[in-house]
Amino acid sequence: METADRRPTKIAGGQTAVGGVGETWCVARTDETGQEAQQSSPFGTTPPAPPPVGGADGPNGRMPRWLPRALVLALALVAVFQLGSWAFHQLTGLLINILIAFFLALAIEPAVSWMASRGMRRGLATFVVFIGVIIVAAGFVTLLGSILADQIIKMIEGFPDYLDSVINWVNTHFKTDLKRVDIQEGLLRSDWLRNYVQNSATGVLDVSAQVIGGLFQLLTIALFSFYFAADGPRLRRTICSLLPPARQAEVLRAWEIAVNKTGGYIYSRGLMALISGIAHFVLLQALDVPYAPVLAVWVGLVSQFIPTIGTYLAGALPMLIAFTVNPWYALWVLIFVVIYQQFENYVLQPKLTAKTVDIHPAVAFGSVIAGTALLGAVGALIAIPAIATLQAFLGAYVKRYDVTDDPRVHGHHRRGEGPSLVTRARQLWARRAGTERPGGGGSEGGESGKSPV
Repeated sequence: METADRRPTKIAGGQTAVGGVGETWCVARTDETGQEAQQSSPFGTTPPAPPPVGGADGPNGRMPRWLPRALVLALALVAVFQLGSWAFHQLTGLLINILIAFFLALAIEPAVSWMASRGMRRGLATFVVFIGVIIVAAGFVTLLGSILADQIIKMIEGFPDYLDSVINWVNTHFKTDLKRVDIQEGLLRSDWLRNYVQNSATGVLDVSAQVIGGLFQLLTIALFSFYFAADGPRLRRTICSLLPPARQAEVLRAWEIAVNKTGGYIYSRGLMALISGIAHFVLLQALDVPYAPVLAVWVGLVSQFIPTIGTYLAGALPMLIAFTVNPWYALWVLIFVVIYQQFENYVLQPKLTAKTVDIHPAVAFGSVIAGTALLGAVGALIAIPAIATLQAFLGAYVKRYDVTDDPRVHGHHRRGEGPSLVTRARQLWARRAGTERPGGGGSEGGESGKSPV
């Protein structure tokens, strides 16, 4: 059988006839582009349109132009976030040092500004203040180190006598025959002592590295503090140049509040430390406790500049040294520390800090805990001046109203607002007595329930 020759033939009217010899011609309407037009179904339904050739949704569709850019932008944001997180964790120590330096610069800002206002160059004034702070800190560390060194030397010199007394007590109570020479030889030949010496040698290297790192941190803090204090006006001018005039006034006001509160906190604490040191020096000198001047300085500084637990740490060392002289002296020191602490809390501190860091003790305690949780010991030291600055800044912008003269403000109830406590107790007693009578009714109910004779 031969296959018919099927060829499309274009006829008039934009139609194309497809057929061959001996076949029925099928006419299909075509458009101007030569594509076959959509024909209606013989059953009256429209067949689904074929997908457009080369469209976005077709099998050969192209990727939207915005998709590559969005992917690149997302990857760039993720990379920047990871890089920033890594850099922040690596620079945490430096950021903490800068924060400490900034608060230290705020603390010495009033003294530096006072000297600069009297004709001294700001850099020279900052240098003089720093020299004074370094001398005081070095003197305190030297005196405290001398106390510790003397006590350690005395303990080492008196250790043989102490060991003899312990051996005699053991021999007397447990009927043994111990000798100090045998104990010393046993200790020298023991593996425990050899391992302890080796670990101590390794620990000395670690301690040396920590000491060097601490000195480097102190140097970093000192340099940043010096630059912040000496170039304070230039720093404020640089920050304000990036802000509109309305915001500049806000920044300068916040800076002034921070300087006043931080400086006021340091100076008020320093004055209270001086008074506390003088008072404890008089007591320790009267009791003839050794190292009275150094112990007085210790009590004054530690009790004022270590929040919350500073008082207990400050009083522990003088009590311990006084106990070595006479146990009753330690008791006298304890009594004096407790009494002076109450005098300081209720008389001295409110007068000295009324205009500087007048914050509630509960707020101060909570701020110290929060600062310790965030930044450790550094947070505990800067928590109170930071909260005082924030409180003063909010107080300058938060609107306050006069409180109405209502007794409930003072914790009292209004008169006539309800029965008093005594009246309510009487009513409760009468109600209970009525329920205990026969018949379960009150006195009036019981009498009304009786039949007349």
